Formats: sequence, C-alpha cells, structure tokens
Amino acid sequence: MSQNWVVPDIPEEQQTTVVKALLALLEQVIDHNQKLSEEVEHLKDEINILKGEKKKPTFKPSKLDKSTDTSNKKKKGQRQKKSKTSSLIIHQDEVVPPRSPVPDGSRFKGYQDFIVQDISIQTHNTRYRLERWLTPEGKLLSGKLPENLKGRHFGAELLCYILYQYHHCHTTQPLLLEQLHEWGVEISSGQLNALLLDKQEAFHAEKDTLLKTGLSISPYISVDDSGARHQGKNGFVTQIGNDGFAWFGSTASKSRVNFFSLLRVGHDDCHLNSAALAYMEQQGLPEPVQKHLLSNGTQHFKTMACWTAHLDGHEVKNKTHRRIATEGVLLASALSHGLHQDLVILSDGAGQFNVLKHALCWVHTERLIHKMLPLNDQHRQDIEQVRGAVWNYYSRLKAFQADPDPKKAIQLWRDFDPIFTRKTTYQTLNLLLKRIYRKKSELLLVLERPEVPLHTNGSETDIRDFVKKKKISGGTRSDEGRRCRDTFASLKKTCRKQGISFWQYLQDRLGVKKYLTPDLSELLKQRAIAATGY
Repeated sequence: MSQNWVVPDIPEEQQTTVVKALLALLEQVIDHNQKLSEEVEHLKDEINILKGEKKKPTFKPSKLDKSTDTSNKKKKGQRQKKSKTSSLIIHQDEVVPPRSPVPDGSRFKGYQDFIVQDISIQTHNTRYRLERWLTPEGKLLSGKLPENLKGRHFGAELLCYILYQYHHCHTTQPLLLEQLHEWGVEISSGQLNALLLDKQEAFHAEKDTLLKTGLSISPYISVDDSGARHQGKNGFVTQIGNDGFAWFGSTASKSRVNFFSLLRVGHDDCHLNSAALAYMEQQGLPEPVQKHLLSNGTQHFKTMACWTAHLDGHEVKNKTHRRIATEGVLLASALSHGLHQDLVILSDGAGQFNVLKHALCWVHTERLIHKMLPLNDQHRQDIEQVRGAVWNYYSRLKAFQADPDPKKAIQLWRDFDPIFTRKTTYQTLNLLLKRIYRKKSELLLVLERPEVPLHTNGSETDIRDFVKKKKISGGTRSDEGRRCRDTFASLKKTCRKQGISFWQYLQDRLGVKKYLTPDLSELLKQRAIAATGY
C-alpha cells in the first residue's frame, strides 16, 4: 500500500502561488499516506495475533499433501546403512608404516584403510603454438585451434565452472570475478560477462526443443508465474513443466495472449481456422464479429503484425473482441505446432491458465479456507470442521490416484457436494465454499485423469529457485542476459528431474569430458515410452 512518494524539486523562480499551494497540499497527502500505511501494518499485526500467529507471518508450505500421505515409507532410523566411500575412485595410495620399528618375526596382517577426500584447485594455462608454413606456391598454412575453444582465451573446464557457479550456485558476477582473481585467473568483468552470454546457441536450441517435446508427449503440464524485472521495468516469468522437465520464459506480461504465445514454441504465426473459431465462440465473441473476421475463409498469418493488420482492416476496435480473437488464433497456432487438445493444464487458479482441460490445485484451494479470519469461537469451529472434511476427502483422492477404480470415482464425485454445499454460521465461509463448488469439475479432473497431480507443488518448487536467483542478482539488463537466465534455469531443473548431474551435463556439452549425455528432449521421450509402453 505504501509508496515512496517524493515532492518534486521545483526551482524557486518557477514556483507560482498556485504551485506553492499544490506543493504544500502534496506534502500533506504524503504525510497522511505514511500514517495510513503505519496504521494498516499495525492493524495487520493485531489481526495476526488474534489468529494466533506472529506479527508479519511468513506462510509456511501447506501440510495438506504430506499430512495425508499414507504410503509405507521407511522411517529415518530404519534406513539401511551403506558404505559412503565404496564407489569412490582412488587416485593415490599411500602406505603408512608403524612409527616404531617392526620386531623380527612379526606377521603382516594387511591394511586398515582410511580414505581422505580432497580436491585440487589450481590454474592450468596452455599456450597453443600454431605452426605457420609458407609453401613454394606462396600459400600460408597454419595450425588450427581445438574446436571446443570457439576462439576463446579461456578453456572449457573454466567455462564449465563459471556457468555452474553463476547459474547453479547463484554466485553473483562480482563475487565470481573476485574468486577467479584470487585463484590467479587473469580475466576482466567484461570477459566474464561475455563468457556467460556469448556463443550459447547450442544451449538455447536444446531448451527450445525441450518445450516442444514436452508439450507434444506429456499428458499434463503444471504452470506458474512470478515477477522478473528486466531493464528496470517489471516483467514476468512463466514456468511450464511436469515431473520430467521444466521450462522458463520471461516476457513483459502474464496475460493469456502471452501464455498462448509461449505455447507456440518460438513460432510467430497465427491461424484463423475452426479451432480458433471454437475458442472464440466459447469465450463469447459475438457471432457477427466471427463471421466478419472469417469473411475471406480460413487464413494463415505469418506474423502477429499481419494478424493485427487483419483486425484493423475489418475494423475490430473493441478491446475485448480483439483480445478474444487474438487468443483464438494463437491457440490455433499452438495446436498446429504440436500442442494437443487433451493436454491438461494444472494451475493455482490464475485466469490466464484456465484453458483446454484445466485442473486446479487442491493445496491452493485449501489455503483459501485456512487463511480466513474467524470473528468468534463458532466461526473458528466452523472453519476447522470444513478443513477437517477437506483433508479427509483429499486423502481419499490420493488413495484413488494410487489405485484408480471407476466405482470409487463415482462415489468421490458424489461426496464432493456435501462438503462444499454445507451451511455454516459464518456467511463469508459459506460464500467461499460456494465459489469452490463452482470449480468442481476442475478440482475433480483427477477422477478422469489419475495421472494428473492434485497440486502444483512441482511448479512452486521449480519457480522458487528462479525467485531465489532474482533476489540475489536482481533483474536482467540485456535481452541476451534474460534469455540465458531462462535457458540455464530450464536446463538445470530438467537435469535434476532426469537424475543427471548438471556439472557433468555442462562438461559433456562443452567437450571437457564425454559422459554421452543424450539430448534432454530424447531423455524425455524415453521416459514417456517407459511410462506408456509405446
């Protein structure tokens, strides 16, 4: 609510009587606004105390999912112990004899091993001396540098370390530069920035292919978004993924038009066809506007500019009509590039994601009830009873998900109604339950598609790492910097989900060591084949 308002500095000679009066009034408004902000914060603290919480609480992750987990997991004390050093590679053996002389007649009883793990950090500079030969014909022959150098004066191992520290460990560029200097690496801040941004096309291409593959073969995607400043302006990042991959895309907005644009996987075309018209009709675009746009039949527009010109040419000036029509042609374009109609989109309820087969997160739904402020003991009791019923029902949904049964699905569908149509003494709670009840089909999509998770915890975990990076380094300053941030965040998260070391992945891609790591999209396909059997 509070804003950092500052009275403008107007030279004295330019301050007329009216300006002076306005400046005085503005100072009063700023002072009043600050007092209101302090009062609001004070009232928030009192409300939190009444709810039994601390001042300015930090909401902890919901325990709805973990508390209803009935899987037979071994307790911490029941884990089987295994040797921590059995798989280590021994680089050096050093035999240590007893300190005192061994008496004659003693028998050798073998060794007692004591393994010490260590690393060696040192610079390793190579001078490539390219031979130059002048042939009798006057032609100059010269040696060629190794391809993995790509003309850089810094080796692939050093580049791996820089990328790993910056994107995986969230080390800032100034700290990374200081560290390299302390280790004896002669590198400037500009050179370090170039190593992080330049010649990363292979990584960008793998990231783009990852989204295309994920959208074409996945039964569902979980989505979320967060703020991401760019060039001093507010922007947004959209997360798309599931248990097999994660993909991030930063843009200036988080509208549905933006979401459909991302689902086109880098394409810039628009399709005005039956799929687009079906969406427009579903969203309530007037029929005369639809017919007017389709007066020349189905069309394919190569760019968004061409589509905008089409709207202008048909004099579609209403902002809502233009938005719905644009969403329709973008969705049709995404469908033509591999997106399928049966893809389930799981979200926390944000409107821009409510498309195709939409599923809602139960954790976010339960949180709405938990965050309600009771006005008396009866209200508090009503909230606890409703939450208890929701937790029990959620536990049954998890059991169904583990062992789907059509009869149980029918019963669960019926048992949803008594929970969310009940009448309590708390009218605000009744209205909330009524709103949740209207989302019944989206909350119970799991009965039709058991493979879809009941929550968006995966997306929350994925984007949390991105937010951590944003808090440490702030926003991006160049378009290439923003692109690299999205690319390496996507690749790192996907490696983790595929059980691949991100360090080994970087070494493999940069030619330091050959771990024969397949393309991440190929791993995603193999995982889908293993899950479906075809």
